[in-house]
Amino acid sequence: MITYLARRVGQSLLTIFLTVSTVFVLVRLAPGDPAAAYAGPMASPDDVERVREQLGLNEPLLSQYWIFLNGLLHGDLGTSFAFRAPAFDVVLGRLPYTITLAVAAIVLTTLVAVPLGVWMARRADTRREIGVNVATIAGQSMPDFWTGVMLLTAFAVLLPVLPASGFTTWGGLVLPAVTVAILQIALISRLVRREMGSALGSPYLTVARSRGISERVLVWRYAMGNSAVPVVTALGTRFAALLNGVVVVEVVFAWPGVGSLVVRALETRDYPVIQATVLITAALAVAVQLLVDLSYPLLDPRVRLGKAASR
Repeated sequence: MITYLARRVGQSLLTIFLTVSTVFVLVRLAPGDPAAAYAGPMASPDDVERVREQLGLNEPLLSQYWIFLNGLLHGDLGTSFAFRAPAFDVVLGRLPYTITLAVAAIVLTTLVAVPLGVWMARRADTRREIGVNVATIAGQSMPDFWTGVMLLTAFAVLLPVLPASGFTTWGGLVLPAVTVAILQIALISRLVRREMGSALGSPYLTVARSRGISERVLVWRYAMGNSAVPVVTALGTRFAALLNGVVVVEVVFAWPGVGSLVVRALETRDYPVIQATVLITAALAVAVQLLVDLSYPLLDPRVRLGKAASR
């Protein structure tokens, strides 16, 4: 176990480092000059050059990278060009909103998708199962922005029962969370249906059923127990992706999370905020994936992380 943890932590740190380094280079190769943007349309070339010097953009790329790494080692991710505040603090101010939305969406997904997938597996190839399967395919095919606009039109305009944007009350969380969850429910329910369908047809369940074990125990203890690892893996992967910010949904609902922050930072070429966002969200994503991996022995006693890591 210790060897496995050490290896996974090392892989995670390397992944975060390579991700942040790649983003550092790509944002500087992208078209646009942050100095010209912040100097204003009426600025002279001397004014633009002065701003570029103040922002440290007149240094060679390798020098800028070295300054970035040195600051990273000391916990300094730079100062936001737009907010004039530490980039780390700017991102942390938005992060709770993204975490709240991600947790709400993944909880809703789990509560709906898992029972729905089990129901579909137990009624495989029936008319009702085919109808629900078609509905999940439709949910998987609908773009987030279209779903969000339709929900806004229905529940914030035609029936004004929920806030249209922002997060001033907990009611403002409902529409964004449902919008995000619709796609996740479609994906996870189909996965549960496939895994449970395979498990329910296994010979060991036939033997257990012949011994008089109740159908509820067979489904939720034995079949679901053997299907838990891929389902939890999928849920963890989707949750890690949501922590990176659901950009489209956050923009549609004016949600004050890291997704909308990144959009603004890209528009203004706010390099420190972009780099800080990538670093923090990547760290959260790899942490979630590590926790999912550590849960495998609890879900399936046949899994031994330490032995797997030492091979």
